[in-house]
Amino acid sequence: MDPYALTGTPLEELLARAQALRAERRDSVVTYSPKVFIPLAKLCRDVCHYCTFAQPPRRGERAYMTDEEVLAVARAGADAGCHEALFTLGDKPELRYRIAREELAELGCETTVEYLARMCELVLEETGLLPHANPGVMTRAELSLLRGVTASQGIMLETVSERLSQRGGAHFGSPDKVPARRLETIGTAGELAIPFTTGILIGIGETRAERIDALLAVRALHERYGHVQEFIVQNFRAKPGTKMASHPEPPLEDLLWTAAVSRIVLGPDVNIQTPPNLSYDEFPRLLDAGINDWGGVSPVTIDHVNPEAPWPEVERLAAATRARGLELVPRLPIYPEYVHDLDRWTEPRVAAAIRARADGTGHAREDGWAAGASGPPSDSMQFAEPSWGTPAHHPLSSVAGNSAHVGNGMRLNGGGPVKEVLAKFRAEIELDEADVTTLFQARGDDFRAVTAAADALRRDVCGDTVTYVVTRNINYTNVCYFRCGFCAFSKGKLAANLRGAPYLVPLDEIVRRCREAWDRGAVEVCLQGGIHPGFTGDYYAEVCETIKSELPDLHVHAFSALEVWQGAATLGLQLADYLERLRDLGLASLPGTAAEILDDGVRRILCPDKVTTAQWLEVHDAAHRVGLRSTTTIMFGSVEGPRSWARHLIHLREQQKKSGGFTEFVPLPFVHMEAPIFLKGKARQGPTFREALLMHAVGRLALHPAITNIQASWVKLGVAGAQAALRAGANDLGGTLMNESISRAAGAAHGQEMPPER
Repeated sequence: MDPYALTGTPLEELLARAQALRAERRDSVVTYSPKVFIPLAKLCRDVCHYCTFAQPPRRGERAYMTDEEVLAVARAGADAGCHEALFTLGDKPELRYRIAREELAELGCETTVEYLARMCELVLEETGLLPHANPGVMTRAELSLLRGVTASQGIMLETVSERLSQRGGAHFGSPDKVPARRLETIGTAGELAIPFTTGILIGIGETRAERIDALLAVRALHERYGHVQEFIVQNFRAKPGTKMASHPEPPLEDLLWTAAVSRIVLGPDVNIQTPPNLSYDEFPRLLDAGINDWGGVSPVTIDHVNPEAPWPEVERLAAATRARGLELVPRLPIYPEYVHDLDRWTEPRVAAAIRARADGTGHAREDGWAAGASGPPSDSMQFAEPSWGTPAHHPLSSVAGNSAHVGNGMRLNGGGPVKEVLAKFRAEIELDEADVTTLFQARGDDFRAVTAAADALRRDVCGDTVTYVVTRNINYTNVCYFRCGFCAFSKGKLAANLRGAPYLVPLDEIVRRCREAWDRGAVEVCLQGGIHPGFTGDYYAEVCETIKSELPDLHVHAFSALEVWQGAATLGLQLADYLERLRDLGLASLPGTAAEILDDGVRRILCPDKVTTAQWLEVHDAAHRVGLRSTTTIMFGSVEGPRSWARHLIHLREQQKKSGGFTEFVPLPFVHMEAPIFLKGKARQGPTFREALLMHAVGRLALHPAITNIQASWVKLGVAGAQAALRAGANDLGGTLMNESISRAAGAAHGQEMPPER
């Protein structure tokens, strides 16, 4: 395709092509960044003829914001739920203004960029906001300096037209607006692996062909380095008091043309942004041009570059986005594609701050909920009880648009990838990895449709009875020679300061606790622990034999796949032979723990010395063959995302088809607070509440009909969270526990006991 031929293509055709390319992204998401705007310095050595941001020195005013002023803005943003601190400033003011040089000297800095780096570091450390720096043309050393304290950087290319730097042009007298210098900065950022934002400014005297020149120049750099995370199409707005105050503004159709051509030239994978505040009431039409981002929107600060153009309220953006069948989603200043590979694209301390604010898809976390936290999820019932719609017989099934059945008489409205997968499910076509991954990315109306389908299926399969078991957990040792990065329970000697004193519960105490549980009405005891270096397979056998000799009717639910694997290995036995021995001594069933994430790429990060995916499945296959049943689990929300979750579910489904011994699926949200991998900055803060509910809902759909019981862990979710999960596909609340210490060691506020009457 000749990009220049697009100059003669009808606008409607371009819009259709651009929308089709956006649809290839398969997510129906339009993003925005909740941010604060920090104008660190309004002095600039350039004299762009349209700019009102840059101002000459004024008597009594400082050239740079102070650290107190910067922190005041950043803290206000953090309190308002922002994620980004956008630092904008003029190009190299110290090269033009004495006051800038003097202030920098007082601050102990030689350059503006050096002071900028200091302020970015301050904001990052003091508030957790993620800095995005936009200081103009930079050297390799300056880009590298900022890389250590920012999540992303950017520079608007604006144009590649050399004409505009000549006398009479918009950039005459502005040495930093020479296109070659700006392209050099963009290219150097690519060499340094910096997630980078750039874009063009239209309507300042360039031609459409020159816009395409700019697009091709950016595309070439992105194809080489893969670092252009975002391309902005910004329209010129005439501002009083500037040399271009009377210059005509580009019409909306020209902006639509440029945005559509940008999508066509740059392809489906580059994020295309057009600021909504510069199109006023007509901004919803920009979505017709294939854009997928609205840019930064601040609840705290104005747009200092365009102060005459306030941002639309987020609610208005969301409504306009939803009206076109898309969902508005908050993002970070670094886009999801780059969040998934932080070791490449960021420095370690910045990566830790990014992970703390990211969800499983790499977008911004939607709320402050965390698994195991003491408070209820914020607005938790909004997920399970939307205020709109009257479905066939479920409150979640109604969404606007064309409809298709999703189950039990319900109708699913609208199109899009999620609804296509639900229609496939309704047609009794088995969901594959891509389908399940798509369901895990559901948001907004799609989210409500997924939970509706899961709840309806739960009603069909299980009815409205919620089951539980009166049980006691006994964690017999916290000594373990394995080093799972997520585990705050295992107490190696070197970690005593964090994890507490090592212990090993004597056999007679295990029996005493079992008898106490039996006397209190327990019908089951669940036993698990660390892999003590002194244990052999005989230890686990002795535990079973001792308990059953005292309490023959107590159900012994014990030993993870790791314990079974290690026990068999120490005795030189085949798995089936060892499991038969345990069965004969009284073992009744196995917990599904040690599964974590059944994706070996993830396991190499979380638990590199633990059993592999194949070995975990092999243990349960052997257990089922000797007549033992077992549960399944997933520990999710630490370092992995939807594709790994999908692989996990499909492994469970395929194993169940083969051996048939799984009784239930138990989602276990990652409790982050004291987990070593989180404290090292290598993991997220667990799943969001939406993701936690989706694990129950998607688990219900993806595992059907192989596994029909979905358990909600009140230990991880809390009471309100467990109630919400029961409306999203779950039908079981697990055990009353009496004692539970693994989740509490990780920082959970729940976990000791939940009597049936609660």
